[in-house]
Amino acid sequence: MKKFIRRFLVFMLAALVVIQFFRPSKNIAQGLSVNDITTKYTVPDSIASVLKVACNDCHSNNSRYPWYWNFQPVAWFLSGHINEGKWHLNFSEFTTYPIARQYKMFDNINKEIKEGGMPLESYTLIHRDAVLSDNDKAAFAAWTAAARKQIEDHYPADSLIMKGRTHD
Repeated sequence: MKKFIRRFLVFMLAALVVIQFFRPSKNIAQGLSVNDITTKYTVPDSIASVLKVACNDCHSNNSRYPWYWNFQPVAWFLSGHINEGKWHLNFSEFTTYPIARQYKMFDNINKEIKEGGMPLESYTLIHRDAVLSDNDKAAFAAWTAAARKQIEDHYPADSLIMKGRTHD
């Protein structure tokens, strides 16, 4: 039995060393995307700073990577989180969404923040600077309402209704 346990531990250690050579690519773009949310919508400095520390790691093309990203399988786990977050909402590609989806996303952003769904609790456990205050939440509510109003002022009401089902 001891021989089996020893072989198993050696195998696990070897597997852990081998997987260190298989890394996902980093989510880092050069410069501001022409499709970034800031190219079409006013983003106040207070909102931009919150986006930077609480949202963009998973919802943009520019993630900040912690030191523990250098170890597998942690990097795979974090890359999966980032890819899923960008699938739901990507601030770097926001203006490529149909206008009805942009309109809906502003509502979703407000709801997720108001209800405490975002940022994820698992993220804020490590990134304490990403915990949103009541003032931050109120600022997001005002910003998303203003953006929705801006859209309403420039597009007919029927173009703001999402047709069919897309992910949001």
